[in-house]
Amino acid sequence: MLTKRIIPCLDVQNGRVVKNVRFFENHRDAGDPLLLAQAYEAQQADELVFYDITATHEGRSLMLDVAAQVAEQVMMPLTVGGGVNHLSDFRQLLMAGADKISVNSGAVKRPELIREASDHHGAQCVMLSIDAKRRANGQGWTVHVGGGRVDTGLDLIEWAVRGQQLGAGELCLNIMDADGTRAGFALDATRAVSRAVDLPVIASGGAGQLTDFRDVLRGGDEGGNADAALAASVFHFGELTVPQVKAYLQAEGIAVRPDWQDTDSDNVRGYTV
Repeated sequence: MLTKRIIPCLDVQNGRVVKNVRFFENHRDAGDPLLLAQAYEAQQADELVFYDITATHEGRSLMLDVAAQVAEQVMMPLTVGGGVNHLSDFRQLLMAGADKISVNSGAVKRPELIREASDHHGAQCVMLSIDAKRRANGQGWTVHVGGGRVDTGLDLIEWAVRGQQLGAGELCLNIMDADGTRAGFALDATRAVSRAVDLPVIASGGAGQLTDFRDVLRGGDEGGNADAALAASVFHFGELTVPQVKAYLQAEGIAVRPDWQDTDSDNVRGYTV
């Protein structure tokens, strides 16, 4: 049976972890990246995702220092994204200690980047991250880039399918309408993407209570059909812990991954789908 993953997300800005609502509202400081990473390792989170949320918008270089510092101190798998525009960016982040690289705006600008990275480093290293927002008429969703600032007009489902065709190893879907609201994941969007592709889909945006994780991870016409759930605020501010979420999911009949420290492999880094 395939197991579900629980993944804390750390949005980094100016060297600090921050959290906003719908990307731009109610900015809150959540702490030091390394200290939070160590706390989530102690909680036995399945993976960590780091995003430099203003790198593309500000035209800055990669946060190699944060990636290297965290990779040196924690053994859990790390995904890093933000400002990834070239194949050399993949190499630099992998050399710094990341296990997977998330690409978003750079892939929309030049979709061939997904194929180049997949061919060179392997699909397992390539996460296509998609920020999407529901159209004003309520009919579907469009892809946004530049930290959610620019509506590309690209259809969410079409872009997800193309990302798979180009060689992405998994998708991380963040629905901007739900992000930071704690009102629950966007189940309809997540379900639509999960059914359109054969890749693992990570749901992001909207986690507020235990039932939200259950709903987005369960299958069927009512669930989100996601393979993993990513959350930030509820973990950063101590409202929920990873063990609490996993225990609840198990009680609800949803299989979750065992502690990664219990795996037989001596090489914990790189433990991916």
